[in-house]
Amino acid sequence: MTPEMTMRAAALLDAYKAKRLKIATAESCTGGLVAALLTEISGSSAVVERGFVTYSNEAKTELIGVPADLIATCGAVSEPVARAMAEGALAQSQADVAVGITGVAGPTGGTATKPVGLVHFGLARKGSPTVHLERRYGDLGRENVRRRAVEDALSLLEQALR
Repeated sequence: MTPEMTMRAAALLDAYKAKRLKIATAESCTGGLVAALLTEISGSSAVVERGFVTYSNEAKTELIGVPADLIATCGAVSEPVARAMAEGALAQSQADVAVGITGVAGPTGGTATKPVGLVHFGLARKGSPTVHLERRYGDLGRENVRRRAVEDALSLLEQALR
C-alpha cells in the first residue's frame, strides 16, 4: 500500500477512536488487505475488532453466516452477498461498523455478466441500513483491482462516520 493510503488509514483510525467505534472486515477478493492496512498502524487494536478473510463460499457461510442459497442464487460476487457479508461480520463481532468486499480481481474468473474488475461492497453499521457500492474498475490487473477496492473500502468506512 502507498504511504498516502497508510496516512489515510491512520486518520480513519483516529476518527473511529475518538467516537469509540470499532471496525470489522469481511474480505474476499482483497484477501485481508483492508485489515492488514489498518493493523499496520500502531494503536489500531483500539479500533479494529476483527477481520474475516472469507475467500471461499464455504467460509462466507461458516464464518459470517452468508446463506449458501443466497450464494447459489446470486453468485458470490453480487450485491446481496456483499450486504450479507457486512451484516454477518457485524453480527459475528463486537464491532459497530463492518465492511464486506467481494469481487473478481482477475486475471481469470470473469464472465460476461461479472467481468474482471467488478467489485461489490457492503457497509453495515449498528442502527443504520446497510449500504451497497458497486465498482467496475475494468481489467486493470489483479494488484490494481485489489488496491482500488481497498481505497473504496476506506471511503465507505469514512462515510460511516458522517
